Amino acid sequence: MSPSPESPNSPKTNPNPSFSPNSDHYYNKNLNLTPPPSPKAKRRPRAQSLPVIWSKEQALKHVIYNMQQQFHRPLDSTPSVSPPSEPDLTSFQSLSFDPTAPDCTPLLSDELLLKIFSKLPISQHVSNSLVCKRWFYLNGRLVQSLIVTNWSFITSGRVFNRFPNLTDLDLVRSCIRMRKNSSILVTHKRMSVLVDTNFTPNGFLEETALLPSNAVDQGLIMIAEKYPNLQRLVAIGASDEGLLRIAEECSTLQELELHCCGDLALKGISGIKNLQVVKLIGFIDGFYNSIISDIGLTLLAQGCRRLVKLELCGCEGSYDGIKAIGQCCQMLEELTLSDHRMDGGWLSGLSFCGNLKTLRLKSCKSIDKSPGADEHLGSCLTLEELHLQRCQIRDKQSAKALFLVCENVRDIVLQNCWGLEDDVFGLSSICRRVKLLSLEGCSLLSIKGLESVVLSWKELQRLRVMSCNNIKDTEVTPELATLFSVLKELKWRPDSRSLLSSNLAGTEMGKKGGRFFKRSKD
Repeated sequence: MSPSPESPNSPKTNPNPSFSPNSDHYYNKNLNLTPPPSPKAKRRPRAQSLPVIWSKEQALKHVIYNMQQQFHRPLDSTPSVSPPSEPDLTSFQSLSFDPTAPDCTPLLSDELLLKIFSKLPISQHVSNSLVCKRWFYLNGRLVQSLIVTNWSFITSGRVFNRFPNLTDLDLVRSCIRMRKNSSILVTHKRMSVLVDTNFTPNGFLEETALLPSNAVDQGLIMIAEKYPNLQRLVAIGASDEGLLRIAEECSTLQELELHCCGDLALKGISGIKNLQVVKLIGFIDGFYNSIISDIGLTLLAQGCRRLVKLELCGCEGSYDGIKAIGQCCQMLEELTLSDHRMDGGWLSGLSFCGNLKTLRLKSCKSIDKSPGADEHLGSCLTLEELHLQRCQIRDKQSAKALFLVCENVRDIVLQNCWGLEDDVFGLSSICRRVKLLSLEGCSLLSIKGLESVVLSWKELQRLRVMSCNNIKDTEVTPELATLFSVLKELKWRPDSRSLLSSNLAGTEMGKKGGRFFKRSKD
């Protein structure tokens, strides 16, 4: 039997043995043809990681290349003035980015690092201090102001090692034992405490809430030894022993704020010769109650004769205490009384303040209960500014006495005062040299009472009227409009409701129904 003729696809007769008879396509190496991928080889591409993507970015390569070139450049080499050329990316491929490269910051001195850190924003000091122990210590040397919240930070001495160059220290929060399991936070101005739901007759704070005076004094003694350059101190519950040590060691102390201190405690600060700013907080309703009377004010005046600014909060006293301050503190320029408990007649003591420039009354329930006869009041000849904030001035007699003492004042600022009616405000016409009048939140004053006073002031240059809802724009008289045209400064926003309506004009808002509740016409 003769063999059958061979088929053309037989490997014996195939002229090109590189072709595979079992595949759909043929692969020719000489033609350099790539076979298409088979269906089994098609897979989803793997997601690239973020470092891989970054490494493929040409801009990042340029940045890293330039950084490495500057790092390896000799110190004595001069920068080139020729324009920068494109970096050679082939040489960049050979450079290795080693995160374990040696740290060169130990070669820098502490003084140089401190100078560098001082140029950085304060917000970066915390993050910089977490780099290493050395940076932690150096950043602590830059801190000059600190509010201590844990008293053990003082007694253990950690604060002195952590912050050796403090000049401003606040100890109030650390001297109050708060309930950590309470979520009720009571705030009075700058002081905040955590309290429970039980309100005692003594207030939110119990008798044992404050640290004892001897414990506070021990902390002040340590502070006096470690911080001789202290310039500002805020303390609570201190006695004369601790304050005497502060006076002996801290000769540069200029500002002192004392909470819950009595008359005898003020004897300790008599040795602080350079003290210029003093704030005494004797009574805060609901928190603590301490008595500062004429005795304490006299001790303060005799010991601190360079006072420039004095603030008395919740303090008692009378004519004698204010007189002693005026006679001894000849440099006093600003006096602030907040929620004072002064006896009647204290206003006449202001006439002894020969250099007083500013008088502020804040949150006072009464100005002077018994000011006395007008001829015995006297006047403060150098007074330039009178500020009344959140005060009750319904009593015409005390209001008149106040304006008589301040008859030479240049600026009058009345903010959120209760009882300021037209007849009470009319008493301010006693002050003939007023150049600035600022009224805010005086809802009982009308345009008639305002006009009768401002037209009598021939030297008035600036007028600010804000949120006085009883003063209407439509009631402005031609005489008052003429005065407005010659003023150097005019801020006129008396009625907050009319201001709101003017801002909403054209928006169809503020009307009943507005654009959303219009009746449709059938």
